[in-house]
Amino acid sequence: MFDLSSLGNAVIEGDSDQVKGLTQQAINEKLDPLVIINEGLIGGMNVVGQRFKVNDMFVPEVLMSARAMNVGIELVKPQLAGGEMTNKGTVIIGTVKGDLHDIGKSLVAMMLECSGFKVVDLGTDVSPEDFVAGVKANDGKVVALSALLTTTMLSMKSTIEVLNEVGLRKKVVVIIGGAPITQEFADQIGADGYAGDAAAAVELVAKLLN
Repeated sequence: MFDLSSLGNAVIEGDSDQVKGLTQQAINEKLDPLVIINEGLIGGMNVVGQRFKVNDMFVPEVLMSARAMNVGIELVKPQLAGGEMTNKGTVIIGTVKGDLHDIGKSLVAMMLECSGFKVVDLGTDVSPEDFVAGVKANDGKVVALSALLTTTMLSMKSTIEVLNEVGLRKKVVVIIGGAPITQEFADQIGADGYAGDAAAAVELVAKLLN
């Protein structure tokens, strides 16, 4: 009988090779693909998220775990009926115009994907118009804006204003995050919420969509 906890532990350790081998073993033993994903791969990533939240794990380790988990998910995807994982909603994420910082935003994107959301990552230096295009093209339910510089924070406000202008603001949830961002700033610019780290962002998106 395949031990799913060993797969979860390999994810926690960020060991991509071990995750690959164990995932293939689980597939060979005809385990339900969703069980492999939810109880093995995502189960491990949930532990990573909790540890990250209490500063027991740090960004480089979380990125390694997320990459290891994605190796497993790519192996399992073809086994799923129709090749589709459950999608809790589509999140359009990016670092706002004028800001090239990537790590925090990428970490949030990975953690959201690990939690069953479809994520469209627009990258860095993303204009308000590109966020609008992303929402329209992908039927986005959430817009997640990241900024690491105080000078680019106001691009968040501009993005929300443009979403308003084109009539999309009422159809999407807007969350913001990054080192200089506060709940007070989120309230000022009319965002729906603020998250201080990747684990909090996942909880916030789930809460706002429910």
